[in-house]
Amino acid sequence: MIRAAIALCFAVLAVPAHAIEIQEVTSPGGIKAWLVEDDTIPFVALDFDFSGGASLEAPGKRGAINLMMATLEEGAGKRDATEFAQALEDLGAELSFDVSDDSMSVNMRALTENRDQAAALLAEALTQPRFDEDAVDRVRAQVQAIIRSEATDPNSIAAKEMARQAWGDHPYATSINGTAESVASLTRQDLVAAKNRVLARDRVFVGAAGDISPEELGLLLDKILGGLPEEGTAPLPEQAELQLTPGVTVIDWDSPQTVVAFAGPGLPIDDPDYFAALVADHILGGGGFSSRLMDEIREKRGLTYGVGTALATGIYGQTWQGGMAGSNATTGQAIDLIRQEWDRMARDGVTEQELNDAKTYLTGEYPLRFNGNGRIAAILAGMQLIDLPADYVNNRNAKVEAVTADDVKRVSERLLNADDLRFVLVGRPEGIAADDTAEAEEVPEDQGTETAPAAVEAPALEEVVN
Repeated sequence: MIRAAIALCFAVLAVPAHAIEIQEVTSPGGIKAWLVEDDTIPFVALDFDFSGGASLEAPGKRGAINLMMATLEEGAGKRDATEFAQALEDLGAELSFDVSDDSMSVNMRALTENRDQAAALLAEALTQPRFDEDAVDRVRAQVQAIIRSEATDPNSIAAKEMARQAWGDHPYATSINGTAESVASLTRQDLVAAKNRVLARDRVFVGAAGDISPEELGLLLDKILGGLPEEGTAPLPEQAELQLTPGVTVIDWDSPQTVVAFAGPGLPIDDPDYFAALVADHILGGGGFSSRLMDEIREKRGLTYGVGTALATGIYGQTWQGGMAGSNATTGQAIDLIRQEWDRMARDGVTEQELNDAKTYLTGEYPLRFNGNGRIAAILAGMQLIDLPADYVNNRNAKVEAVTADDVKRVSERLLNADDLRFVLVGRPEGIAADDTAEAEEVPEDQGTETAPAAVEAPALEEVVN
């Protein structure tokens, strides 16, 4: 993402999460926000999360929301792309526009003395984007470059195939970038329509941090968002039904290594067992070199440089997933070990030492996320997006500390069953009995050559919760 010189002005809060005071603010126009006020540095960060994300795509227009968001900063009002960028640079301010399956994210970073001018530019970008033909074509070429790159990246190929199998006809099943064909067919009118359907005041969650009072924030929010429609017209997505079946899919790829993706059922953030699953995941594969999978597969046997797992907690659907890469000759052995460790966690649970070490890490790492106004604003907006209470930052570590070995065993028995795992292998693994094969997507070669845009993916929700 964009990083400019004013990143040096981020206010570092070297304090535990429970010391952060969140104020709930309502603007004169009725826009709600959460604020962490800090006047130690003359700098403010604002984050706006619009719910639904690329999952709000209109039928047949996959990639339109991503292209629209990436083009918002390419000129607005009377300023073309160059003039808009120059105006931002003159202020020493940052604007960024990102999208994920779950939200559209808009970020503003500015010095106190310039925040009103930066807010005026952001308001223009949101309400008067130009979508000039040359700008749209330039960003379109950048998105198509991403699509081509992903089509030749075994990790992306594996992830896309896993998503396709997991989510059926839900938007989660396909890339937010769209396909080469769908992106090529998008028009300026499609981008205007997408913006008008999804960017609305009733869909926005606001986080703010830095040198700004509640009263000043309220006026600024009305200036930035007041020109947007009051209500979004795109229907919010339905919950996705996980459709993964157990087994092994092999995608033939000419490489001495095989990329391995694997996934099974997950659980939502509001599940009572979520924090037990978080601790279990850290011990199983999420804890880097301290995890069981890394110890068994890399340290003891040298079958991979790295293997890991994570709780993939989307708003509309969840999995417990992992990945690694290893030589074609030893992929089968590595998969056997993954299955064994998956079942061992459910069968035997964890030791008290493993439990204590995991909780020490998870509780010690969490406050470090609040190390600057930009990250704080993003976390505050994300918390509201997923309906966490304002006191979550005070109580989160207590929830981790409360997890017992019995809790970990219970959630492991519930979710960790090797017979439920789907593996997607991209390579030429030896001695693998696949029940399914698939092919990588073919992408036309004449879809542009420019560098990929920075603002095409948003941070995962795990940054907010875990």
